[in-house]
Amino acid sequence: MVCKTLSRKTPSQKRAGGEAQDVSCDEWAFSLLPLDVDLLSMELPEFFRDYFVEGDQRWINTVAQALHLLSTLYGSFPNCYGIGRCAKMSYELWRKLEDEDSETKGRRAEVGHVFLLDRDVDFVTALCSQVVYEGLVDDTFRVKCGSVDFGPEVTSSDKSLKVLLNAEDKVFNEIRNEHFSNVFGFLSQKARNLQAQYDRRRGMDIKQMKNFVSQELKGLKQEHRLLSLHIGACESIMKKKTKQDFQELIKTEHALLEGFNIRESTNYIEEHIDRQVSPIESLRLMCLLSITENGLIPKDYRSLKTQYMQSYGPEHLLTFSNLRRAGLLTEQVPGETLTAVESKVSKLVTDKAAGKITDAFSSLAKRSNFRAISKKLNLIPRVDGEYDLKVPRDMAYVFSGAYVPLSCRIIEQVLERRSWQGLDEVVRLLNCSEFAFTDMTKEDTASSESLRLVLVVFLGGCTFSEISALRFLGREKGYRFIFLTTAVTNSARLMEAMSEVKA
Repeated sequence: MVCKTLSRKTPSQKRAGGEAQDVSCDEWAFSLLPLDVDLLSMELPEFFRDYFVEGDQRWINTVAQALHLLSTLYGSFPNCYGIGRCAKMSYELWRKLEDEDSETKGRRAEVGHVFLLDRDVDFVTALCSQVVYEGLVDDTFRVKCGSVDFGPEVTSSDKSLKVLLNAEDKVFNEIRNEHFSNVFGFLSQKARNLQAQYDRRRGMDIKQMKNFVSQELKGLKQEHRLLSLHIGACESIMKKKTKQDFQELIKTEHALLEGFNIRESTNYIEEHIDRQVSPIESLRLMCLLSITENGLIPKDYRSLKTQYMQSYGPEHLLTFSNLRRAGLLTEQVPGETLTAVESKVSKLVTDKAAGKITDAFSSLAKRSNFRAISKKLNLIPRVDGEYDLKVPRDMAYVFSGAYVPLSCRIIEQVLERRSWQGLDEVVRLLNCSEFAFTDMTKEDTASSESLRLVLVVFLGGCTFSEISALRFLGREKGYRFIFLTTAVTNSARLMEAMSEVKA
């Protein structure tokens, strides 16, 4: 039995081994795994490396089939938007499947909008340290298929425990999207309320006690168990983050996002490498510096690369090649070299073609243009005084008020406009002029209720921070978001996918 997809090589390999008469192959092509009430995963962690590094397009068919399955169940999506090369290819293949299958035609749409987004449109968000509770649990303990293994340091016993993290866990559901600074206060209040409910037993007669035991006690015990686990998880996270000097790390990340004290941030990264804190963490910080600065200046690139390989070993050389190919860690091209070639070629063609050539050169150089995009979309909030994390005003709370996730801001702006109109400059800066699309052909088949339901498809993985930010946006704007992702990811998984050195 082969899960996901059956390789075309399998039958021939089977015959070559002389097993054709003894073995029959079948395929279990499950494409969607429901991890929560609003989260579907294809569980394809290999998608990111296969597509964005190797250029392997085999999973695009899997994405198209998953979208086709959803449209078969819930009707064709009236409004479709997308950005990225992979998003466009997946959309076009899905549309071909729709045209071949008459089952979805004429059916009333239950989902009003679908938005496809490539991971390489927004690497910055995926590279930032997560500070919402669910994101920190993932960064610290690694959430796998919607569950997490809590070790003895959390369970306060000599055994580990596998726990499902979803909306059925009432304690977790209330704190999952909260900034970590608010979680301890909530859990303390929850513990006091729980104790007060237990204390009610003291004044009960026999009949009341019987009702309490049969109706409430089991639920209270379950809540008490979950509360203990999450308090243990918080304490474990605090110990690890204090040991790592988490505040200094966050301060450096915020400086990179805002474009301040770049030399100090570079020195911090160099110190991080020299102390051999973590090869994955050092790579992550180098990539964040590169993307926010539109590439490293040649001197810094060579220096950081040399220091990294001296600290962690020359076997990481191929990893740098992968990072460069994906546009995560690049060296700035001297301005005159690229611009001179660009201008000479542009003089030989029409204005329209010249625009396309500019986009092509931009893509070739892997320019991130983060500063310009950040300014255009107001990704760095300007706040007088301290940002109130208890009563957040916007999606920036998922990064302590320092940064609104680019992917989430794009989705917000497109939904507001119902198109990419007015975002031409942003699309150009994202090097996606050829890969941003809108399809609004079936608006009349959608009810007003379904138009509040949005399916967001992340190709290459999404983070829990992005999910929390969009849940917040949904509450503020009256939308309900459903997430479909190739896999849940975080900065460590992203770097591990790039690495040629396996832990």
